[in-house]
Amino acid sequence: MRIDLHTHSSVSDGTESPAELLASASAAGLDVVALTDHDTTGGWAAAEAARPRGLTVVPGIELSCRWFPDDEPPVSVHLLGYLFDPLHPVFAAERARLRDERLDRAERIVRALAADGHPVDWDELVTHADGGVVGRPHIAGALVRGGVVSSVEEAFTTLLHHRSPYYVTKADTDVREGIALVRSAGGVPVFAHGLATKRGRVVSDDAIAAMADAGLLGLEVDHPDHSDAERDHLRGLAADLDLIVTGSSDYHGSNKTTPIGVCTTAPEEFERVLAAGTGTAPLRD
Repeated sequence: MRIDLHTHSSVSDGTESPAELLASASAAGLDVVALTDHDTTGGWAAAEAARPRGLTVVPGIELSCRWFPDDEPPVSVHLLGYLFDPLHPVFAAERARLRDERLDRAERIVRALAADGHPVDWDELVTHADGGVVGRPHIAGALVRGGVVSSVEEAFTTLLHHRSPYYVTKADTDVREGIALVRSAGGVPVFAHGLATKRGRVVSDDAIAAMADAGLLGLEVDHPDHSDAERDHLRGLAADLDLIVTGSSDYHGSNKTTPIGVCTTAPEEFERVLAAGTGTAPLRD
């Protein structure tokens, strides 16, 4: 079996609709794919309606979180959640708050860029997102269309990185609170790309152990942004903490060059995810 447990559609910051994403997964020979849009379950219904026969779809999310060290600035971290009840009221309210934070942040970035003469327009961006939650990748796409940069990657390395004067922080969820919310909704929390040093600051092993104590159930080990050494380290840590090991592409369509299915999850680890998730069921034949 080929299993990819981390992908994004146009409902958040991917470029393919849920239906197109599932078609890409099927064409790539995947047996299982998880839809994990940022802070929203808005693509779940479309994925259910469009699922090709023979493809199992795992409903999920990627939650915007932060780790708060005692003596350092907070670290941005992402938490994957699988098979939770989307109607759980407390978790649904927190997802709504995060989406509002994401929209407010994006609008503030766009206003600042436009004030300095960059060809970006908030109303155009909202229209182009076609109902998706506008974020930095949408702004990057607008900068590409406006000829300011040649690629989404260049936009992130020049105008949208965390040291840019246009960068705006947002109030993300404390990761331990996020873990508790996913678990309370019957879901399976997995720490996403936790040692991807190429993305910036990462948390310590002690922080990951504290997350495990708070109810974390898995680590995303095989990820395109992890080096071989980072994967080996995380695999050993997962063994020490008895955590599920996942692998995935973090596919975003044409917003990133990484193909779907480039990293995958072992079937026996996927069975552990299925056994732990009680909030909703995978979509399958």
